[in-house]
Amino acid sequence: MTDTKPLVNRVAQKALITLDLEMYFPKDEEIVFIDLKDFLFKGLILREADFRETVKNTDWSQYKGKYVAIHCTTDAIIPMWAYMVLSAELAPYAVDIAHAGPTQAAGIFLLHNLSKLDMETFKGQRVVVKGCGDRVVPEAAFVQITRQLSNIARAVMYGEPCSTVPVFKKSVD
Repeated sequence: MTDTKPLVNRVAQKALITLDLEMYFPKDEEIVFIDLKDFLFKGLILREADFRETVKNTDWSQYKGKYVAIHCTTDAIIPMWAYMVLSAELAPYAVDIAHAGPTQAAGIFLLHNLSKLDMETFKGQRVVVKGCGDRVVPEAAFVQITRQLSNIARAVMYGEPCSTVPVFKKSVD
């Protein structure tokens, strides 16, 4: 007679927290792009008086609750203060502001959102940073979240709860 033991789901018993980085991307409809060429004379030359007048007459409240990426699609030379002026006008309304084009904006906002994450949830916990998903998560996000977790989590793994790769584990005192 064989001794049959019940199957035990050890993964379910380990009390793992799964952290899905995709959840911290802004939704596509929340990202708005401001092209600085629209503030320039002939799309190429920044005339300070004209620029400031356009900025003054813009309804910035339209960006309320949005992630705003400022970029320029022309080869114009933009002085740094112009980006600063736009940022100052947007700050009361936008969720976040970045200097980025359409291909980089979501990744930059993801990093910003991760930096604001309340890490107390992960204090002393075993955390699995989800590896696969519907959206490509930049490597920089994995580096950042690992840095943040290494200060507080008991263990960090990469992958899925059923198949993880250990990243680090703190020794228990």
